[in-house]
Order: sequence, then structure tokens, then C-alpha cells
Amino acid sequence: MPQPHGFAYEQRDGGTTVVITHHGRPVTILRGSRAARFLQEVAAGDPQLVMARWTGNYKRGNERFAREHPRNSRSL
Repeated sequence: MPQPHGFAYEQRDGGTTVVITHHGRPVTILRGSRAARFLQEVAAGDPQLVMARWTGNYKRGNERFAREHPRNSRSL
């Protein structure tokens, strides 16, 4: 599975607000204690993986099976 890429974050209001972007578009805004917890995780691990997890934008391993499911067929 490829590593996530294209994520960036910006601290605002002295670190009490964090805006996470993906390829330049805002994805998530974290405030208060959630922003502080996010900044701790970014400092401790791989920032791209942390941002992908916090935004919910990461592969779960079931994409191949979901594509083959009948409800996802294009012949409706």
C-alpha cells in the first residue's frame, strides 16, 4: 500500500487551531484539546500518516472487494 502524501497542516491562533489540508484544500479543522493531541502525534510519528488517519483519508484494504460488490456495479 502506498504511503499517503499531499497532506499539510497549519497552526493558527497560537496553536489552539490546526487546519489540515490535502493538496491545498482544507479537509479538517481541529480546535482546543484535539489540536493539542494532534500536534503531539505529529511530533512523535510520521506526519503524513498521522494526518491521513485524523482526516479519515487512508486506505483500509477493502477497496478491491468493495469495487466488486453488486451495489457498486455501474449497470443500474
